[in-house]
Amino acid sequence: MNTDEWTQTLGVGPLLGIAVAAIAVLLLLIIKLRVHAFLALVTVSIATAFATGIPADRIVDTLADGFGSTLANVALLVGLGAMLGRLLEVSGGAQSLTDSLIRRFGENRAPLALGVASLLFGFPIFFDAGLVVMLPIVFAVARRLGGGVLRYGLPAAGAFSVMHVYAPPHPGPVAASTLLGADVGLVIVFAVLLAIPTWYLTSYLYGLWIGKRIVLPAPDILGAKEPERVENPPRSSTVLGLLLLPLLLIFVNTGLSTAKDAGWVNTDAQWYGIALALGSTPIALLLTVFVASYVLGTRRGRGSDTVEKLLDSALGPVCAIILITGAGGMFGGVLRASGIGDALSGALDDVGLPVFVAAYVIATALRVAQGSATVALTTAASLVQPLITDGAFNSIELVAIVLALAAGSVTAGHVNDSGFWLVGRFFQMDVKTTLKTWTVMQTTIGLVGFALSGVLFLVA
Repeated sequence: MNTDEWTQTLGVGPLLGIAVAAIAVLLLLIIKLRVHAFLALVTVSIATAFATGIPADRIVDTLADGFGSTLANVALLVGLGAMLGRLLEVSGGAQSLTDSLIRRFGENRAPLALGVASLLFGFPIFFDAGLVVMLPIVFAVARRLGGGVLRYGLPAAGAFSVMHVYAPPHPGPVAASTLLGADVGLVIVFAVLLAIPTWYLTSYLYGLWIGKRIVLPAPDILGAKEPERVENPPRSSTVLGLLLLPLLLIFVNTGLSTAKDAGWVNTDAQWYGIALALGSTPIALLLTVFVASYVLGTRRGRGSDTVEKLLDSALGPVCAIILITGAGGMFGGVLRASGIGDALSGALDDVGLPVFVAAYVIATALRVAQGSATVALTTAASLVQPLITDGAFNSIELVAIVLALAAGSVTAGHVNDSGFWLVGRFFQMDVKTTLKTWTVMQTTIGLVGFALSGVLFLVA
């Protein structure tokens, strides 16, 4: 889109007023009028473009540029991650790995084993799907060992939440990384490093503590028997290997990029380009899906038609998420083209609020107001994006800002969040108990994550 011939004539005050009004209308549409987030984001993007004076003949191009540039990365990663998660789910991999971990950790450390299994499966599997897959196992363990369901359920649920909000290929951190120009490989590396201590402090230790004070029986909502066993499940070592494969490939890419910056490798060598490409996040996930299709499908007696249907069934549920993140990128494109981003940057400079802190505050405000972590993270990244386009931040600082946005987007999940009701209903808690357990845990996940990302930002 060519915007060189158009100059914004509105001042800082009116532009910021339009931005505030746009966000208020967006929240009104989503929360009060129950308009689908995708439709709301597209509608507000168009209205904002007209309100800020973007020429009418350029509005469609502005919308398409923001939407398309975001989806170019998001759609690939989210789609491939959903396929990998579906294969692991249907094959019985969750049950196999969990059983192995409980044997290794012992029954006394069953909450730790369930949490570690959920962390591993939380890398490719989305929060809702992962929790539903793991809950029958959690309930069965709680009935067998006693101690109340929260002792086992919160470490598992918290693990899926931590991975979903911080680590690609989940849509929120992928969209934020794309919008801010952060290296997705580096985001994965530091997200995993941040996720482990965050989960241990906020989900595992807190789950044990609150589980002693609020003892709830294991619900029969998913049946009172052990979950149905999958015939010929994969070995736990096989499942672990599949989960580690994309991480190892991405680590190779990141390591080679670091070696290139240090001048340690010959970048003209053919092997270097091939290795760099194979370690890129989309190709790493693609290779892993192919390997998983054979290891968990064909080799275990599933025909090609069955595997194809399994992979196809994984894409339907994530289409809405992909479109919403793309629409968030569209909103960000309008903010950039209209000059609102520059106005916001100047306002933050005037009040002295650092971009890193502003990222967390904006994401938290959006999370509290409208509920969805993905929408909060994507929209906040769109608002922050113009503030980092001057190139003043290095690659690690950009990663820290992405993680700060993610921390804000998970803070204080309450009654307008689908995860709040999912956990509350499955654990058969009333609203007050869910606020005392799930909302508190989500808030600590955000606060600890923000603190750790702050350390990363300061030492970068």
